[in-house]
Amino acid sequence: MPDLRYERHPEGNYAIFTMDRPDRLNAQGLTMRDELREALDEFVADSEMRVGILTGAGRAFSAGADLKEMSTNTSKTAALSDEQRIDGYRGNQPFGRNPKPFIAAVNGLAIGAGMERACDCDIRIASTEAYFGLFEVKRGIMANYAINNLSRLIPYGEAMYLMLTGDTLSAEEAQRIGFVHQILEPDALLPRAVEIADMIGANAPLAVQGTKSVAQFWRRYGLEESMEYLARVGNMVLGSEDAAEGPKAFAEKRPAVWQGR
Repeated sequence: MPDLRYERHPEGNYAIFTMDRPDRLNAQGLTMRDELREALDEFVADSEMRVGILTGAGRAFSAGADLKEMSTNTSKTAALSDEQRIDGYRGNQPFGRNPKPFIAAVNGLAIGAGMERACDCDIRIASTEAYFGLFEVKRGIMANYAINNLSRLIPYGEAMYLMLTGDTLSAEEAQRIGFVHQILEPDALLPRAVEIADMIGANAPLAVQGTKSVAQFWRRYGLEESMEYLARVGNMVLGSEDAAEGPKAFAEKRPAVWQGR
């Protein structure tokens, strides 16, 4: 069974990408990453597909990176070359870099890389059952993508509060600060995402893609320099004892013991 479902809807010129590991709250592992890459390649090459919708199966959008998998791969991470680690710490941006627009239909909890997945989309709508959080500092690691991108979507102080405290953001608060466009009852979430996709898909494809391209250029202005700096700082943090301790403590269901090194 795939970790990611890709469903084409040519009648509406949209596709639905469903993170499908409900038993793990749609935690993102290597298999899901590879399946997403393959699905996106197909999506971009398909002229009938004009809009993508990203959502999650079950009660979660995504619980973020698969920390259990990460806890067993710490030694592999430490062995990566500098070039590989810099590329890895740039953060995955599959939807923001995509030429076609993406709507995040956030059906449940979206924490860590799950919130960052939503952040990478162009439009975000949320269920009344959704909530958000960037808990990386509680695991001895850094928020990665959000460090460079979240304050380009919401006020700087709000972004820093979330990243430094690891506090939870309700759907209502997310709408108040402009992170989500609309909040809906769970049963109305995906139909509304489809409705938005239909509105976008009815427009001229080149005009839509051109609009996204220029908007992303503005959003990404100066981002490469910031990502280079993040790579240096992030690799130092990622190679620390605390970065190994955080996922291990999570996997063992115990409080982390921080060493500050």
